[in-house]
Amino acid sequence: MWRISLVKECDLLIIGGGIAGLTAGLFGARYGMRTIVVEKLMTGSQIINVESIENYPGFPEGISGAELSPIIQQQAMSVGAEFVFDDIENLVQSDGFKMATGTMDRYKAKTVIIATGSNLKKLNISGEEKYLGRGVSHCASCDGPLYMKQEVAVIGTGDSGLEEALTLTEYTSKIYLICNGEKLTGQKHLQDKLRKHPSIEVLFNTEVTAILGEEAMTGFITKNTKTNLENEFSAKGIFIYVGLSPQSEIFQGFLKMDKTGHINVDLSLQTSVAGVYAAGDVREHSSSQLIASSGDGATAAISAFRYVSEN
Repeated sequence: MWRISLVKECDLLIIGGGIAGLTAGLFGARYGMRTIVVEKLMTGSQIINVESIENYPGFPEGISGAELSPIIQQQAMSVGAEFVFDDIENLVQSDGFKMATGTMDRYKAKTVIIATGSNLKKLNISGEEKYLGRGVSHCASCDGPLYMKQEVAVIGTGDSGLEEALTLTEYTSKIYLICNGEKLTGQKHLQDKLRKHPSIEVLFNTEVTAILGEEAMTGFITKNTKTNLENEFSAKGIFIYVGLSPQSEIFQGFLKMDKTGHINVDLSLQTSVAGVYAAGDVREHSSSQLIASSGDGATAAISAFRYVSEN
């Protein structure tokens, strides 16, 4: 069956509605460009499920992702940014314009900012896929209440892992924090809070090799990375935060990337294609922090404005 789609024209097309995309939308519209922000699900992306963001300036008591994202979206919309729900499947260059194809419509833009963010990496171990949604989770604020007064595990010792472990203390009786090295890697402020909590036990030099269960998860197996000794633990849930993979697959072959799939950019955040920019986690050398992503969005939008003005 043929699908008739519209062609929406704009000065700036932003693909992705996380913090980088939202900020880019705000600055693009403020600079007078006709700006369209395309997001396939809901604005805010992964931070929408973060219960308390404590390192974003201006909120000394912290703010939830569900509160922060709409504030920035409303600010962008108030100066003329348009928000569209669509899933971009392709991006090409044609006659000096950038042409993007979504599942709903097509887009013709003078400039594009790619702010598609990243996905959580998988462990690729036995039981991970089988028990997804039945014990295996990536969202403590969403699924934590399901494990009231029960034992769970968190894998990952960066900022996300530590933050989610602390969130889970509100619901669970005990949390095993799995660390495959000899020390935690998250912010010192988070480490200090975590070490003071009596229900969190850190297992250093440990990796999870399998997730066990029947209809739902019942436990997991670990291996000590130094001694190779294995242990089996009982737990009803396991929350996985072992890094991020950039959502850049649809741009492969069109833009230059590093070996991990992060998009190559210059100081203005322009990619290997003139007039196309990348902001946030999807670009190379990103610090994967909200405030940095916000700065990227502003920088990319200003660079896009200069490109439009000069061309």
